[in-house]
Amino acid sequence: MSELIEVLTKDGSYSLKSVFFQENFHSLLGALEETKLKFTAPSNLQRFKGKSLNVLDICFGLGYNSASLLNELIKQKSNLNLYALEIDKKPLEYSLRNESYLKLWAPKVKTIFESLYRKDYFEDQFFKCSLLWGDAREKINIIPSSIKFDLIYLDGFSPQKCPQVWTIEFLSKVTEKLNSQGYLITYSSSAAVRKTLRNLGLEIFTIKPRFNNRTLWSQGTIAISKFDENKLKSNSNFERLSLLEEEHLLTKASIPYRDKDLNSSKDDIIKNRLDEQLLSNLLSTNKWREKWGMTKLSVKS
Repeated sequence: MSELIEVLTKDGSYSLKSVFFQENFHSLLGALEETKLKFTAPSNLQRFKGKSLNVLDICFGLGYNSASLLNELIKQKSNLNLYALEIDKKPLEYSLRNESYLKLWAPKVKTIFESLYRKDYFEDQFFKCSLLWGDAREKINIIPSSIKFDLIYLDGFSPQKCPQVWTIEFLSKVTEKLNSQGYLITYSSSAAVRKTLRNLGLEIFTIKPRFNNRTLWSQGTIAISKFDENKLKSNSNFERLSLLEEEHLLTKASIPYRDKDLNSSKDDIIKNRLDEQLLSNLLSTNKWREKWGMTKLSVKS
């Protein structure tokens, strides 16, 4: 799909930068660390020890999230039905050539990924995995409507770079596939994404930063249809949105991305949202930043 540049991140794990999107696949602090912190840990995989679960990985990319998931499920002897959506084969091809990447996981992960690359499919007595290549807005319709997911990972490029997978219309399709106790997990703290998920009827939580640092007020978002409050009390990975985050959802940054027929271009989606923001009477995002002393910070919106 586009030229990719290898990037060595701070924790020693490799990632890529997309020239087309002008964005890295992962934080420079660490591709592996980001996966564990923002996806694997919040998944609370111990819930599924010795059980079966359904997982949807949107924007599979290099495969870090699915690899980490598989690695943990192999240890705890869980059964998995995995669907992954990805438009570009090059990142997975890179992963399968990179020995440092492959050494991060159990050998079976490489076997599964090789099968996904060659045949788009893998199955044994524990795992059934399918990789659907193409535009996620189209390929999501191939997944049988009877399947409801316990976990949905949404890990596309940021909304400003790839708004196609962050629109009301696409997220509506995604949330329809989440079971009542399922977790939709994303690294994004975008007000537009969070407000959209809330408007679609999900409860929104913030993934806790590892350190109390004003410049890093969230590691991402978890959205759940029906949440047991008792489970939140003992959860060390996510919590209710702070006042700062709630007020973020009252700004122009919360105006959603729209893609009525699920075939709009990136430029059209962004232009239409900018037009809507200009006409909006909501508080400007800069005013929100000023109030919270974050005028020099970049907040994905």
